[in-house]
Amino acid sequence: MKKNPEVEQWFKEVKPPAEKALRRVREIILRADRRMTEYVKYRTVQFAYEGDFANFVQYNKPDVNVMFNRGARIPGKFPHLEGTHPSARFMRFKDEKEVESRAAELTRLTQAWCAMMTAAASKPAKPLRRT
Repeated sequence: MKKNPEVEQWFKEVKPPAEKALRRVREIILRADRRMTEYVKYRTVQFAYEGDFANFVQYNKPDVNVMFNRGARIPGKFPHLEGTHPSARFMRFKDEKEVESRAAELTRLTQAWCAMMTAAASKPAKPLRRT
């Protein structure tokens, strides 16, 4: 699992109240697929593979809130993925114990994203139509 020093610096500077739980979510996402990366964007931790996947939101609270930017498009059933927005979905964890209990689901969600993005990248481009 590759850790980005920029993200480590973010943790040192921000000192989020749910740091242990946030770090566990980070570890689960990064270990789910070796292609997943992390960086800081818009003053928060962003996870990505072939596009932005998820980020921490409301990280100054005592619980963990993860926003999946295009979560509505990810194929599969994920019981703890919340939201009705046409694109974004959220997964919320009250503490480290809850993160641990949902680790398998978060892993599957991350793997489904990577598979979806790999499939999209492998589709040949449509030829231009001449009129």
